[in-house]
Amino acid sequence: MVKLLSVGVLVVLFSAPVMAQEYEEHDSMLMDHGDGHLMDMAGGMVMGQNTDTLPGGCDSISETKEITVHAGHKYAELPKYLYPKGMFHLEVSGPAKISGTLILPPGDKTYLVHCDIAQHMEKGMKAQLKVGKGDGDLPSIPGVTAYVVSDDYKATLPELLAKAETEALIAPPVVATASPAPVKTVQQEDSVISGVTVIGLALGLLAAPFLARKFKGMSASEVVAYVFDLLRSFIELVVKLLSRLIKLVTSNKNKILPEK
Repeated sequence: MVKLLSVGVLVVLFSAPVMAQEYEEHDSMLMDHGDGHLMDMAGGMVMGQNTDTLPGGCDSISETKEITVHAGHKYAELPKYLYPKGMFHLEVSGPAKISGTLILPPGDKTYLVHCDIAQHMEKGMKAQLKVGKGDGDLPSIPGVTAYVVSDDYKATLPELLAKAETEALIAPPVVATASPAPVKTVQQEDSVISGVTVIGLALGLLAAPFLARKFKGMSASEVVAYVFDLLRSFIELVVKLLSRLIKLVTSNKNKILPEK
C-alpha cells in the first residue's frame, strides 16, 4: 500500500506542471468592447458586466462576494473516430431553420438533446434520444420524467421559511445508537526483498564464476543442452536415492527375529 501511495504521489508531482500549463488566466487578457462586453482572442468572454452603476436607492456597495464555478468539458460520449469533438452541435442565428445528420453507434443508450443556452435548457428546451431500448430515462425531460427540483413561484419567501421550520419541528428526532468501535487489524506489509530472494542472490553470486568458466566459448544451444543434461542427472540421482530408501525400509520389515 505504501509503494502504491508513493507512486501516486510521484505521478501527481510530475503531472502538476503539465496541468498548470494547461490552465490559462483570462482576466488580464480581456478587451472591453463596450456595453459591458469583454472578450479576448483565446475564447474568454464576459457579457453584461456592471462595475459602477448602482441600483436605485443605494449609495454604495455594502460587500463584495466572489463566486467560483468549476466547469468541465465533457460532452456526449460519442466515438471520437466518428465525431472528433465527442458531440453533435447545430447553431443558427435569428428566426431560421437548420438541420444536420449524425450516425449513432449501436447498443442501448440514451442521449440528451438540449439547447446550449443554460436558461433555455432549464425551462424545458431539452429531450432524450434513445438508441435501441436505451439505458434508462434522463431526469427533468418535459413530458417524460418529473423535474428533479420543481420551481414554485406561488408562495412567498416568508411562507416557504415558515413551512420549512414547521417540517423541521414535525420531523421525529434521530436517536443515535452507540456501536462498538471496529477493531483494526494491523496487516504486515510485504517486503520487496525477502529471505528467499537474499539466499537466491547469494547462491547466484557464488555460482557465477564457475558458470562463466564452464559456459565460456559455448553457443546458446550448447548451454541449453548442458543445463538439461544436469537436470536429467539430478533427477536420476533423486530416483536412485528414493529406490534405495524404499529397499532399506522393506528389507527391515521382512527380517525374522531369531528363535530363542
